[in-house]
Amino acid sequence: MARLPLLGIHHVTAIAGDPGGTLAFYAGVLGLRLVKKTVNFDDPETYHLYFGDEVGHPGTIMTFFPWPGAPRGRHGVGQLTVTSFAAPPSSLGYWSKHLQSHGVTAERSEVLGEDVLAFHDPDGLRLEIVGMADAASRPGWTGGPVPAEHAIRWFAHVTLAEQGYEATARILSEVMGFRLAAESGNRFRYAAAKDGPGTRVDVLCLPDAPPGRIAVGTVHHVAFRVAGDAEQREWRQRLVAQGLNVTPVLDRQYFRSIYYREPGGVLFEIATDPPGFTVDEPLADLGTGLKLPPGLEPARARIEAVLPPLSDSRVHG
Repeated sequence: MARLPLLGIHHVTAIAGDPGGTLAFYAGVLGLRLVKKTVNFDDPETYHLYFGDEVGHPGTIMTFFPWPGAPRGRHGVGQLTVTSFAAPPSSLGYWSKHLQSHGVTAERSEVLGEDVLAFHDPDGLRLEIVGMADAASRPGWTGGPVPAEHAIRWFAHVTLAEQGYEATARILSEVMGFRLAAESGNRFRYAAAKDGPGTRVDVLCLPDAPPGRIAVGTVHHVAFRVAGDAEQREWRQRLVAQGLNVTPVLDRQYFRSIYYREPGGVLFEIATDPPGFTVDEPLADLGTGLKLPPGLEPARARIEAVLPPLSDSRVHG
């Protein structure tokens, strides 16, 4: 295992349809804070919306590329198929009623000894809220539409659907430093070396399932955390030594990133914790203005003319 372990999940990035509907659901229904409104740096006429806790701490961040009019994707193997959030166990009753009041059907079950509420967002993205005992240890955001005591705290885990199991398991355990923490049937749960928010990855072995197709309503990639640039460089060297094709370090304004695919096909990223979302907006103003990297500022007028407007009332719940 590398000298400096991964710290858990940094963020999950998915593809959405309507940006206004995405904002209304994640901010207005799930009660997450829109912490950054920017653009896809590779496709700057498309929004990149970041949701998280009050500050946008790594381990709480759900991001979206909204592509209005794009086709729906298909869930299947080679994808991250379920994104699971953590809330206090006593809050699942609230969430069941709250989601129902917004027309969202949720199914309650038990997975690996935890109470789980499963549902879909308006684009069909598969989500869960998991009752985790330690979720009550961090206060919820008081500025959102969901009461702070019931607010989503961080990621509980993500679920990877894999046609085969062994190659992905080897990368997680022998290369990325996760350990097998629990299993039941075809579900295998891995945990990062250090406990904390967002430190679990579930692998579902589905040998007969069809491959997924990445489009609206599916996850594009999952990012894992490192403390800073030196740790990221060490991880890049380690991954390349394992024969993986790893991108150069890319500056994403709020963190720096490297990308590679695990053997089952899911796109992984390793992202730095700093500099964070207050690098270009004060904490009180997060998510209120369209933020562009310096290289795109000369094109601001053209970009703003193309992007659909987003209502402030949806931003602030």
